[in-house]
Amino acid sequence: MKTMSATHRAVYRASGGRIAGSIQGVPVLLLTTKGRKSGKRRVTPLLFVRDGDRIVVVASNGGSDRAPAWWLNICSAPAVEVEIGRKKTAMTAHKASDEERARLWPEFTSRYAGYAKYAARTAREIPVVVLTPAS
Repeated sequence: MKTMSATHRAVYRASGGRIAGSIQGVPVLLLTTKGRKSGKRRVTPLLFVRDGDRIVVVASNGGSDRAPAWWLNICSAPAVEVEIGRKKTAMTAHKASDEERARLWPEFTSRYAGYAKYAARTAREIPVVVLTPAS
């Protein structure tokens, strides 16, 4: 998985998102978080949807019972950077409220059926994560 993500990041950045910038028609961004243990910058490619000026991602980890490391990093330090194409934006992350999740989760499952399969595969509730431009 790490090798696949590293390759995806490299291709995405080299092409400015023209290659590897979407999966099955769903756009991809690069999310940079601060490692909660190492303090190092960690970059993860993720599918996303827009919600006005906000960006929304899902912490599915492929349906694993373990949350993805990038989500744990956000829980520790919610200041993130989002890269879409060649544009980088400082943002702040938070877990969607129950109302936000009820509205946003169907956006993901309708665009990428894998998310519904991931939810069925795990006992944990998969977090929907809202990224808001930093002020």
